[in-house]
Amino acid sequence: MQVIGGGTIKTISTDKIISEVAKLCADSNYYLGKDVVEALEKGRKKEISPVGINIFDQIIENAGIAAKNHVPICQDTGVAVVFLELGQDLKIEGGDLYEAINQGVRRGYQEGYLRKSIVNHPFLRVNTGDNTPAVIHLKMVAGENLKIIVAPKGGGSENMSAIKMLKPSAGIEGVKEFVIETIVNAGADPCPPIIVGIGIGGNFEKCALLAKEALLREVGKPNIIPDIALLEKDLLNNINSLGIGPQGLGGIVTALGVNIEIFPCHIASLPVAVNINCHAARHKEIIL
Repeated sequence: MQVIGGGTIKTISTDKIISEVAKLCADSNYYLGKDVVEALEKGRKKEISPVGINIFDQIIENAGIAAKNHVPICQDTGVAVVFLELGQDLKIEGGDLYEAINQGVRRGYQEGYLRKSIVNHPFLRVNTGDNTPAVIHLKMVAGENLKIIVAPKGGGSENMSAIKMLKPSAGIEGVKEFVIETIVNAGADPCPPIIVGIGIGGNFEKCALLAKEALLREVGKPNIIPDIALLEKDLLNNINSLGIGPQGLGGIVTALGVNIEIFPCHIASLPVAVNINCHAARHKEIIL
């Protein structure tokens, strides 16, 4: 803490941020959240396909091995997506915040023996060698804390995500139709059973961010808005009736959960984004 004008202001060094981000990168790739493990166990009990049950058993066993041996849950350790909530009364000392985040990712992926998957140019595609740069989303909030969430996102599930600018007349049924179409087109590619993040409203880029943020919510925890919670339930039932099943080999559990976030939008628009996550819904957080 620093004393300024008789008061105090909380400070955090970039060295502290670097070390915590490095740890979050490793931990998020090694350990599934309790909510995800419980959702997998629940899905295993619900599944009726013998092949699907066997796949659930392997997924759960794999998560246990990863946690016990401190190794990645999946060989695709993803893009390092970092969400920051920066308190407006907090001071960062020692350097640039974004550079500290990238240095933490660099250290975490190197020291954690995590695969480096980032290329430096969409067409030249030379690997950066350290999984940077991270994709960083910053939100200013009240208070004096810094909340950091690291959410590695694999390429297989990300590739099957989609966005569509619907007309308002499409309504809820239009949204449902687009979501189901996206899941059908995805098939086995995102490694089901999946978690489906959906953003509705805002504009083109806002609904995509909402969909990504929706994946951070606890699996199985409904939206606090009743009609949106009902839409989540309806979509989950519809998705699980498709018969895609675990790893796309058939069954009644294609998705473990559907999370929707909404935002006000323009009178002429109904933006919708679907961000699919594989069964390894990885994210860890810390508040400094």
